This record gives sequence, structure tokens and C-alpha cells, in this order.
Amino acid sequence: MNFLEELNHRQLIQDMTPGLEEHLAAGNPVTAYIGFDPTAPSLTIGNYVPIMLLKYFQLSGHQPIMLFGGATGRIGDPSGKSAERTLKSNEEIEANLAAQKAQTKALLKPEPGMKDVIFVDNFDFYKDFSVLDFLRDVGKTLTVNYMMSKDSVKNRLESGLSFTEFSYQLLQGYDFQCLYKDFGCTLQMGGSDQWGNITSGSEFVRRNLQGKAFGLTTPLLTKADGSKFGKSEAGNIWMDGERTSPYQFYQFWINADDRDIDLYIRTFSLRDRAGLAELRALVEENPRAAKNALAEELTARVHGEEALENAAAVSEMLFNRKASNEQLNSLKVEALAMIAEEIPSATVSASLFDGEGVSLADLLSQHTSSVASKSEAKRAIKGNAVSVNKQKVANENAMVTSADFLQGKYVMLENGKKNKLMVVVA
Repeated sequence: MNFLEELNHRQLIQDMTPGLEEHLAAGNPVTAYIGFDPTAPSLTIGNYVPIMLLKYFQLSGHQPIMLFGGATGRIGDPSGKSAERTLKSNEEIEANLAAQKAQTKALLKPEPGMKDVIFVDNFDFYKDFSVLDFLRDVGKTLTVNYMMSKDSVKNRLESGLSFTEFSYQLLQGYDFQCLYKDFGCTLQMGGSDQWGNITSGSEFVRRNLQGKAFGLTTPLLTKADGSKFGKSEAGNIWMDGERTSPYQFYQFWINADDRDIDLYIRTFSLRDRAGLAELRALVEENPRAAKNALAEELTARVHGEEALENAAAVSEMLFNRKASNEQLNSLKVEALAMIAEEIPSATVSASLFDGEGVSLADLLSQHTSSVASKSEAKRAIKGNAVSVNKQKVANENAMVTSADFLQGKYVMLENGKKNKLMVVVA
């Protein structure tokens, strides 16, 4: 693909420096980077926007670099922040970096003939740098007036800005200089809040190496309701399946506002032009189907096909009232574990089900506390409101035995349309 044409088609260009189009069209592969400060133990879907930029760059035959801020992550970027960041320990930064590198390596795995991403840690640029050398070689490059003109600085003057965060602009600028010198990197990319830092980097290359470097930014993603992209009511949507389960990840896209789905498709879908047009057209005709298609594509890409299969099966089991016992019995143990995480659950000893088992009324009232009393449990059973593993039970004296275990470990109880509970046998 043609990189800039693709970004234009997807409406993903906010700003770019003059001459970039000619630079990319010169015929030789170009090397570009995006910086990520490892301030969290996982990437979020907010971080996925710049990763997609690197992916489109990779698909265009160019060389992507992912620069991890092992150094800058210890400082804190003031861009887009209204207050000083809380500094992370060195141990946290190193652990976060390792986790994010593993995630990104999977997301930017090259197809045949494509260039593999280069990973660089900017701590290597500074670990042997003395303060005096830094002030002489780096600090002299930009004037205070130039640095004060940047929005990331101006927006913080009233609330306060430490020298630590003020110096961030120098470090990011010097990063670009190092990458230009070591890797021939001529392009820095990022979100629009990084424009000031990116142009500072271009100045470092121009003034100190007499080179020509370029910058490109994408619009910041904002939801139609004004809330921050990448968050749900439960908090951040992480790309680590241990922090945000594949089911929750899948549901984030399914539950997206209809007004946002076209933006998400343009930003994240890797369909070709025809496929992209087809999916975008579907947004108007059947937004639910469009969200399903995007959720499937992204869940498979981030978490794998098996995780998608389980997430889709869990969604079917929790939201389709016609889901059957046969469907529930066919679920893998991973899918059942997802259900146990998403609905109330109770851990019960396996010995309770020995012999004739335990009465359903006792299981509901005494061992799971899903109803207030045994008599209430019996009334619910007689009223045809209770199901065991998606099968209605009308006998108030019914027993639950080990034969009812799903995958040898779970029993799903329902009392009415909304009250679901997963019994976990231990």
C-alpha cells in the first residue's frame, strides 16, 4: 500500500511536515519510529492507535522502529497532562517494558517480505551520559524560548511544571537524533499531542547533524459522547488478557456507540479498500453487524482465534435467551472460566455432590446464597423460574450431582431471566 494514501483514505492524518510526501515517494524504504513510555504493565487500546500507524507503515514496505522510553518513562511526558505524573520505580519501568515489548512483537509480526520491527530502548542513549555532557551536547540545542512556545509547556504553566518534565522535550528530541544517526531514521510519528516534541526532534537532526527529518501525527481519538477512548465503566481496556479478558475486550467493541464505529473501523480494521468500504457501508444498514465484525477481527488479532471463539461463545450464552444445554455443554473450560468471571460465582466443595448429591433448593439457598431461604428456592423452582445448565427444573426436590458438572468443574444456575450464577467446584 501507499502509506500516506492509506492514511488519507482512513482520515488518520492531523499534521505532517513539508516534504514528507516527496521523501516517502523517493523510492527507497524509509525508517520511522514511534515512542512508547512503559508507564503501565500493559498496553491499552489507546496505545493501539500508534501501533496501527507502525503496522500501516510496515505494510507499505517501510522499516518501523518502536522506541521504548526506558529513560523518558523515568521522567514523565507533560503532553496532554494537567498535573505532574507520579514517577515509576526503575524496577516497574523495566518490568513494564518487557511486557509491552512482548505484546507489540506479536501485533507487528511481519508477513513474508515485510520488514520486522526494530525495538530500541532509549535508556541506552543516556545510561553513560553525565549531567554536564547532557547540558553541553543536548541542552544547548534548543532555546528556552523555543521550548516555552510548545503547547505541552504553555498548557502547564499555570498549574505548574517541574524542570524534570520541562526537560522531557530535550530527551525526546535527542532520541530522534540518535535514531537518525544509528538507524537512518528520518520520520517520527505519534498522536497530535506529540507534535511539539516531534518538531523539536526534527530541530535536533537539523542543527546537530545537518540532516532533514520529518514528522507526522494522527488525530487523537475521542468518543462521540466526549469520554476518553480506551476506557469503559470498569476502567482501562488493556491488551493483556489477564487484565482485560478477551470476553471484555470483545464486548468493548460490541457495546461501542453507533456514532463511533465508523471511526474505529477506519482506524483499526486491516481490511483492504473493498473490505473496508463494505464494512463502513454496513454501519448505516446494520450497526450491530458492523460491530460484531470489527469485534471478531480485533479480538482474533490481539488474543487469538481460540480466545475469540470462547469470547463469542460466552456472549451467546449470557445474552441469548434461547441458548441451549447442548451449547453450554459444548463450551471449553476456558469459556466456562470466562463466564465465572463475568457473572456472580460461588466456590463449592466437590464432596457436597458425592452420592445422591445436594438438593437444588439447598444449593441455591445454603451453599450459594442466591436466594434468601430454602422455601424461597422451592417456590422459584415450582414457579418454573430455575434452570440448571440451561435446563428448566420443576421438581422442588431435584438433586444436583457430579453428573451435572460442566468440564468436571462448573454448574450454571439461573433464577429468572437475569439472575445467573456459576458454581465452581473445588
